[in-house]
Amino acid sequence: MSKEFIVETSARHVHVSQQDLEILFGKGATLTKKKDLSQPGQYACEERVEVVGPKKSLAGVSILGPVRPATQVELSATDARSIGISAPIRESGDVAGSGACKIVGPCGEVELSEGVIVAKRHIHLTPADAEELGVKDKEIVYVQLDTNERKAILGDVVCRVHENFARAMHIDTDEANAVCSGANQMGTIIKL
Repeated sequence: MSKEFIVETSARHVHVSQQDLEILFGKGATLTKKKDLSQPGQYACEERVEVVGPKKSLAGVSILGPVRPATQVELSATDARSIGISAPIRESGDVAGSGACKIVGPCGEVELSEGVIVAKRHIHLTPADAEELGVKDKEIVYVQLDTNERKAILGDVVCRVHENFARAMHIDTDEANAVCSGANQMGTIIKL
């Protein structure tokens, strides 16, 4: 097995609770799968929303399924600044004290007093992958990206280990653009 892993770009998106989904899209609304994502059971949806900040808004933001216990918005730092939101860099689900916004759907609006984050770069690994790569859950590592024109070493990458994960690293659009990451970008954990 190779010690490399795919590095995927995670664009802005929203995770919604069932309650908020029904506010945004109507009573009894369900998510419509558009395409599967690399992580088992995760998918991009046909449904899209507008994320509104104090300065302006982002239209057509994708919802990722399935529904979650709490609604959360994941933006790049550039996205957040452009619409006037102060969003901390956090792991998904860690939203206490994070940014606020309004989410607008075709049937209603949801005001989030917190829930907007810039996702911390991370690697999804199975326990077997983690053992092979010599890392543990929540360990912070460096990852080398050998792009054609902007090779880089990214620090502060959290390893997330779970039996239901598929081996892949996620970076946001700001990070991908900074290193000119493209399709089939591979990464390797390095020890400094």
